[in-house]
Amino acid sequence: MSGGVDSAVAAARAVEAGHEVVGVHLALSRMPGTLRTGSRGCCTVEDSMDAQRAANIIGIPYYVWDFSERFKLDVVDDFIAEYAAGRTPNPCMRCNERIKFAALLEKAIDLGFDAVCTGHYASILTDADGNRELHRASAWAKDQSYVLGVLTAEQLAHSMFPLGATPSKAEVRAEAAERGFSVATKPDSYDICFIPDGDTRGWLAERVPPATGDILDRDGNTLGSHEGAAAFTVGQRKGLSIGTPAADGKPRFVLEVRPISNTVVVGPKEALAIKEIAGTRFTWAGLAPEHPDVAFDCDVQIRAHADPEPAVAQVVPTDDGGLELRILPVEPLTGVAPGQTAVVYLGTRVLGQCTIDRTVSALAVTEPATAAHA
Repeated sequence: MSGGVDSAVAAARAVEAGHEVVGVHLALSRMPGTLRTGSRGCCTVEDSMDAQRAANIIGIPYYVWDFSERFKLDVVDDFIAEYAAGRTPNPCMRCNERIKFAALLEKAIDLGFDAVCTGHYASILTDADGNRELHRASAWAKDQSYVLGVLTAEQLAHSMFPLGATPSKAEVRAEAAERGFSVATKPDSYDICFIPDGDTRGWLAERVPPATGDILDRDGNTLGSHEGAAAFTVGQRKGLSIGTPAADGKPRFVLEVRPISNTVVVGPKEALAIKEIAGTRFTWAGLAPEHPDVAFDCDVQIRAHADPEPAVAQVVPTDDGGLELRILPVEPLTGVAPGQTAVVYLGTRVLGQCTIDRTVSALAVTEPATAAHA
């Protein structure tokens, strides 16, 4: 129970469905005195108290479990390391993968519980053979299946999402008000929970020592300098501080972040169009395709609020003897960066996901982008 309206209503519905329910709030902050500011951040002292009030109304036991050390190691430190390596990580994916449906689920099962129930907007369906599948929520505008794409078949077997069939968030808020929950009108949280002021660049500057480097064009010409490559992300336009305008007068965007050489490559917007993405760190949400090494049609989504795009996917061997999930969108994708998560769908079903290791621009390039060459 995060302290928000969704998890409160999910807990209440689980009780009414006949389950024995215990409310658990995860203390993830290393600063226990942290307070929530409006809709920024989550998992604060204020959120914990909101969750307890909801649990009291529902009439279920309530506990706070301290996962702050595991969260720091698996999510916060990973976030810093990924940026330092020139990638653009998604901490919400890592939190679901390593905290809520790994550390929390492991502890819950050890204590004798059957499942972790959350307020995510997603659905679990069962096929004709009894295999569980992860699907989009009925309300696509609120659908959160993307951030759950990291779940495995074993984790899906111990997961519940009571809000998946709810038509709208407004209906959930109305239900919360009827139940007397004080969180009925509480704003949704946004931004990265451990950077509640939203200043990711400033936060990173304190943890990844900045070093002056060059800003290059695609031909390797020096256009200017920067004070730290980790502060830049692929697709960024503002804050480049390049004095010399482009020959065509058009704005330039960050195309690559190269942490080893501490350089940032910029170029035209057209160069952000990506015709291929691939990742070696891939998983399947439920049953894997029977023949994943044979190209298959699918949809791919690269951000939580992006639209799914038609694509062709295939598991292929890599030069070092490993395997990678390679995804070829029918139309080029824009502003894709290594470190992001690509979630593959078959209709409404989440088939699996990969962390993007490399991308290939739709414009002619001398080599495909890698984790250090976006």
